[in-house]
Amino acid sequence: MSITIFVPYDSAAIAAGADEVVDAIHKEAAARGLTIDVQRNSSRGLFWLEPLVEVLTPQGRVAYGPVAFEDVPSLFEADFLHGAKHPLCLGTTDAIPYLAKQQRLTFARMGVTRPLSLDDYAAHGGWVGLKNAVAMQGDAVVQTLLDSGLRGRGGAAFPAGIKWRTVRATTAAQKYVVCNADEGDSGTFSDRMTMEGDPFMLIEGMAIAGLAAGATQGYIYIRSEYPHAISTVNTAIALAESAGYLGSNVLGSGQAFYLHVRKAAGSYVCGEETAMLESIEGKRGLVRAKPPLPALEGLFGQPTVINNVITLASVPIIMAKGAAFYKDFGVGRSTGTLPFQLSGNILQGGLVERAFGLTLRELLFDFGGGSRSGRPIKAVQVGGPLGAYVPESQWDVPLDYEAYAAMGAVVGHGGIVVHDERANMAKLARYAMEFCAIESCGKCTPCRIGSTRGMETIDRIGTASNKEQQVHLLRDLCDTMLHGSLCAMGGMTPYPVLSALNHYPEDFGLAPAVATAH
Repeated sequence: MSITIFVPYDSAAIAAGADEVVDAIHKEAAARGLTIDVQRNSSRGLFWLEPLVEVLTPQGRVAYGPVAFEDVPSLFEADFLHGAKHPLCLGTTDAIPYLAKQQRLTFARMGVTRPLSLDDYAAHGGWVGLKNAVAMQGDAVVQTLLDSGLRGRGGAAFPAGIKWRTVRATTAAQKYVVCNADEGDSGTFSDRMTMEGDPFMLIEGMAIAGLAAGATQGYIYIRSEYPHAISTVNTAIALAESAGYLGSNVLGSGQAFYLHVRKAAGSYVCGEETAMLESIEGKRGLVRAKPPLPALEGLFGQPTVINNVITLASVPIIMAKGAAFYKDFGVGRSTGTLPFQLSGNILQGGLVERAFGLTLRELLFDFGGGSRSGRPIKAVQVGGPLGAYVPESQWDVPLDYEAYAAMGAVVGHGGIVVHDERANMAKLARYAMEFCAIESCGKCTPCRIGSTRGMETIDRIGTASNKEQQVHLLRDLCDTMLHGSLCAMGGMTPYPVLSALNHYPEDFGLAPAVATAH
């Protein structure tokens, strides 16, 4: 009788040695004359435990990790094929506290299914949302999305249903759906996990968007640094089309929807939606002035729905279980769940999907286990490289869009990067300006020039005798960038700079009174 073993085919697991572990398992089983079935599943997102090896037993899957190839002989010796005890044994996978405390809606299949198995996807609730959408009028699909309260899982958190409704109501010979998968923020990996681990979920969400908005063509703009995701998504699109979930007649609906992958241009600013459209069209990635809005004149000048990966991946469960089910998660106007991504100086880095409303402190300690160095955590950057640094005094604020906006921060894509007490916040603030200077498309003056002047001003704060005047200048510069930049590249760069200045003045060589004077 064959025993089933699961080893993730996620690029993070592969980087940690998953392929070598698989080779070692096959060799050891062959040497012992054992029959095994090694399946390459998606990752659970418990990255500090990768490679995570699971064995199917009558009690469920039993997990072992992190497993190195040299650990494999001792696992066989301990009879891990039957879930036996071993120093690397973590018990049944579902009972691992890091997983058991989560509320996985979008990531429910992650680590359970094989990424490119249509059968696995269908067996775990896949395509139900699309089938429901096919049986409904487009207006009803849009209304369901509006009723769910789903907002874009990026920086702006704009209601997804309004974009869909606008495109649907606009008359045009051709409409598009574009997925922004240019996941360039530091410490973020939920998009990559989705595309590598559950690509049919993204495809299903985009097909629903196409049917609802009246679009027949879709593009997934994937960052060039994700070759594994590009390959997986391309294969998944071909499989979905051959099974009738895409193509000229989606599930017999009489409506067409085709999907294409476009490799990104390797530019951070191409994550901004209009620069992304320029890039897809084969042009240099420059930010467009708005209006016109992309929902009215987007890709190739046609009405275009633009959402990021997690937004579109959240759609199938909403259409499968209803708006009320989804809206029951979260707080206030921040409904549903968000995959928070823990990285940096954190003991247990990985993906945590929870409803909006939990706190940063819960994420850092209940899930993350504190800093990896064992030192006190000093600052936490939330929302990517242009997100604010959140001090301990604000770690108990509920994680939702409005609460964070009220304190001058952003939830953004859910990326959380942890720094311990050794971090120099003045250097990190300067890095934000330097990052903006390097990555700016150069189209608008506040971003192009302001970022360079910002670096110079921060340098002067550290050495000048007239520190108060330099702080005043830096704040004025940030105000200009915040309100005068064409897009969020320059408009958000002040967030990490001002938060570092406000909460960690001593790192700039300032007294608190000088740091806050303006």
